[in-house]
Amino acid sequence: MAADGGSSAPQLPCVFSPKCRQYLALCAQDGRLRVWNTDSKTLHQEYVPSAHLSATCICIAWGPCRTVKEGPQRKKRKSEAVPVEEKADLLAMGTAAGTVLIYSTAKGALHCTLDGGHSGGVNCVQWHPEDCLLYSGSDDTYIAEWDLQTGKTRSKWKADRAAVTSLCVSPDGKLLLSAGQVIKMWNLDTKEVYRRFTGHSTAVTTLCFATTRPPDSNGLYFLSGAAHDRLLSVWQVREDGKDKNSVVSFTLTDEPRHIDLVTSSSKEEAVRLAVVCKDGQLHLFEHFLNGPCKKPLSPSCSVQLADTRDSPAPIPLLAAALGADSRSVLLAYGNHLQPVMERAEINTAERHVCLTRDVQTNLSLSMETAVSKVKTPIVGTKSRVLVPGLPGHQAPVKATTQGSEKRKKDSGNKEMSIAERLGEMDLSTASASKGAKAPKGTAALQTDSFAVLLVQGLESHDATILNKIFQTRKDTVIKKTVARLPLPAVLPLVEELTRRLQGHPFTAVLMVQWLKAVLMHHTSYLASLPDLVSQLGLLYHMIESRVKMFHKLSKLHGKLYLLMTQVATTDGAIAATEVDHTAKLVYEEESSDEEEASGDEGLPGNDSDNWEEDDEEEKMEEDGEDEEEGKMEEDKDEEGRTDSKANGEEDTERGNESEEE
Repeated sequence: MAADGGSSAPQLPCVFSPKCRQYLALCAQDGRLRVWNTDSKTLHQEYVPSAHLSATCICIAWGPCRTVKEGPQRKKRKSEAVPVEEKADLLAMGTAAGTVLIYSTAKGALHCTLDGGHSGGVNCVQWHPEDCLLYSGSDDTYIAEWDLQTGKTRSKWKADRAAVTSLCVSPDGKLLLSAGQVIKMWNLDTKEVYRRFTGHSTAVTTLCFATTRPPDSNGLYFLSGAAHDRLLSVWQVREDGKDKNSVVSFTLTDEPRHIDLVTSSSKEEAVRLAVVCKDGQLHLFEHFLNGPCKKPLSPSCSVQLADTRDSPAPIPLLAAALGADSRSVLLAYGNHLQPVMERAEINTAERHVCLTRDVQTNLSLSMETAVSKVKTPIVGTKSRVLVPGLPGHQAPVKATTQGSEKRKKDSGNKEMSIAERLGEMDLSTASASKGAKAPKGTAALQTDSFAVLLVQGLESHDATILNKIFQTRKDTVIKKTVARLPLPAVLPLVEELTRRLQGHPFTAVLMVQWLKAVLMHHTSYLASLPDLVSQLGLLYHMIESRVKMFHKLSKLHGKLYLLMTQVATTDGAIAATEVDHTAKLVYEEESSDEEEASGDEGLPGNDSDNWEEDDEEEKMEEDGEDEEEGKMEEDKDEEGRTDSKANGEEDTERGNESEEE
């Protein structure tokens, strides 16, 4: 759609729920399914498929309304009986991996996954109006009929030579329209082709029955729209089989993206049609289908939205649903990540209606899109304005005669092609020292050739150039390359990095280095963009979905760390209590008789009955030992006295001798 960046943007699935139009289901660029409540204009549910980054959702279809049981309830009396209200519940989503996901809005979770039916991406899904059957068309040129009760395919048949791009089941559930290169009408009972319709040169993206009449009465009509086609063709299923050409065509301003119509049951009832085109405009038609019409029909009313700025910009419409009244229309506009829903009254008497709305999509970011005040500089007559160009295409020419002569001689040589530059480009030589000179015979690359090649790869979408450049792991090379990029190439680089970040985590590690360098060098330029929120919304939501699990892991890591520290402390306490009490060294004194005697008292061999006799014997022994010790001390005193007497006599004798001398 226009909101997603022109013709190269993929068609993002977006559809209202049947009957009451209470919900709007859409898948944005980040692969998440969001169900918005159109009454309260709030996000009702959000579901992230397990393979939302690798296998994105291609198509969405609401199932028929059914009664949903919401838990056990008490039995009501007959007087209290209320007619059961049927609500829209099941959503079928076809993915690029070939699987079909069935999501239940009543449960708020995935109901089942239909797998094994297709070998290519599922381009279209369509519900049967009565039975619990689902039809899916794929790139593998097959149509599969699924039974939701068993979750398996009931039948599968080849529908076309090319991919099946669109499906539609008739209101009575007996016919099926499929479109690849040719529109075919199948009989669902026999799975045989009922009619063929040719007229589109591109892939058919839209099929829709316009009437509920049986095909035998020449009153069955259906619509078809194709890619890059500004017409909606109306086909009549005739009884005689002469229905090779379309009978009516509706003119549009661009390729149809979303269609809503009110079918007619008779010739006197007109078909009301609301078509949202790729350019974001809404076209309303009202026509009586009663045969061929040669002139293409222009819309009775065209609606466009614009914002309330001084220089208003168009607001793209995403989807529209017709109300009970011809004037009331339910609109969804703005961005896929956060659409705005409104029930508007449109004056269909005017051919062109422009509605002004103030849309502020914040994407859960507190970002103010304030207009910066820019002062225009005063430029003189002699001054030159330097336009930000691409460095490296024109090298500075030295003002020397020798250099000019050499250039004239070498002007006949051809320039190196991009493939030759890629072959000679080596990361080891690029990061060589500045003082080292290249040999004269080899053609050395310029210092900014990485930036030149990166811009050329972004402009031409050449995967070989981008893969070679994005394999760079050196931080200095990445920073210099991003710093030399011109400003118009910054946003395409961010979009390419965002696309590559959605792949394998190993490649995402390299892309994070480039994204970090871009944010370091070019944040001021990115902040000056007015529609930055819509352009970087995918990157923000993808990073948020990747990091959402990190907080839970960090909490788990902290809890595990606490548990491990507690286990370590308890192990340390147990190790401290289990101390070996055996003595490593025993010291014994010389007089160990008493210790040995006292140590024998507590031996287990002693009888506890003779403890009094033992005490008396011990006392007798102790008294005997005391007496012996006393005698020993007296003997020692006597010996000392005799010794002292002898010594005294000797001293007196010596003294007498000396006196006599």
